[in-house]
Amino acid sequence: MGIRSLLKRLSFRQILKLTRIMLQNPLLVYPTLKATRTTMIICDLHYGKAHHKNGKANAFRHALWNILICRTTFRITKNKEKSVSWAQKITDLHEKLAPNKPLDTAMDLHNNEIGRTYFLELTASSEEEIVIFLKENTKKAKKVTDSKEILDHKDKLVYLLEVDTGS
Repeated sequence: MGIRSLLKRLSFRQILKLTRIMLQNPLLVYPTLKATRTTMIICDLHYGKAHHKNGKANAFRHALWNILICRTTFRITKNKEKSVSWAQKITDLHEKLAPNKPLDTAMDLHNNEIGRTYFLELTASSEEEIVIFLKENTKKAKKVTDSKEILDHKDKLVYLLEVDTGS
């Protein structure tokens, strides 16, 4: 979804909230947008359109998005915790502004958190190394059918549907 179409769906109050967060950290906005664009390019390359469904490719996308937001903002903040906090703020806000079904949201929030945790391990890694690492961990992702099951997989990516990813 493009930025323009997302903004059209937002209420005035939601736009104000988004604006306030962006104004609090204006130097982190561009790196966040760049990380978002890079995430989509990588996911399209590796998974085609499958990452838009609730399968393993979607888990990969959410984790990668958080890693790349942390990584690009870390170059500015020079502080892992600040970058992780920013990524959480942005990705949590995304889940509020573009709401899904409760289980879908729980899955996305979980995979976002896993991505931020992986970032702490991968700070010095190249983008290629991150993708390889994440693809290996995506193969180990656990299928869940309710939000309580997500709690059983605190250190693993989770997904809802078996989706043919072509890879």
